[in-house]
Amino acid sequence: AQVALLDRNSEAGQESKAALDEQFEAQRTVFIQCDVTDQEQLKGAFKKVIEHFGRLDIVVNNAGVNNEKDWESTIQINLTSVIRGTYLGLEYMRKGNGGDGGVIINISSLAGLMPAAFQPVYCATKHGVIGFTRSIAVTANMENYGVRLNTICPGFVNTPILQSIDKEENMGQYYSYKDEIKNMMQFYGVMDPSIIAEGLITIIEDDSLNGEVMKITASQGIHFQQYSQTPFTSSKR
Repeated sequence: AQVALLDRNSEAGQESKAALDEQFEAQRTVFIQCDVTDQEQLKGAFKKVIEHFGRLDIVVNNAGVNNEKDWESTIQINLTSVIRGTYLGLEYMRKGNGGDGGVIINISSLAGLMPAAFQPVYCATKHGVIGFTRSIAVTANMENYGVRLNTICPGFVNTPILQSIDKEENMGQYYSYKDEIKNMMQFYGVMDPSIIAEGLITIIEDDSLNGEVMKITASQGIHFQQYSQTPFTSSKR
């Protein structure tokens, strides 16, 4: 495997690459500093990956923030960049465009499947990720893109985003409810990122998964959201 890491934080990106370099050959990873909200930077990052590795097989759109105060930025990072990253991935991977096929995994949240009190904009973006990914997955199947698209919806995970709950500059008018959110975290449990990675590998390796919504919780582990209605499809023109 060869992996490209994208992050706005150069220091964190270089540390991640260094950790991988200790286990694998250095040329098998590349770090590209990129602000996913900058359209040209994101396009350039995809181009650099192709130039470095020669091909693209897997895209994981997982940039995310929790910021109810600067809610426009939350939409840009959590939803707009996921849509743009998906379209860029399809541009390089879909078979009708000269690609070899592949898989795109968009990271949503359990907040994309239910209301999230005190985080309404975050909740809206995660609902959007699910709706977009499920819809484009149907299109990809109908149009024979050769690309599978799926969503992962984790519960609370032990990553830096949880620290935003304690910050007024993130929570804005909902800052006074931070203890209620912490109580929810304690009730539902906080997971180690490794179980999310396990779910990710499952989606990458199982060629039958397309348009699926994988849920990962502390109580039930890895399982899938069940939908009663099959999305409408028509025969290809």
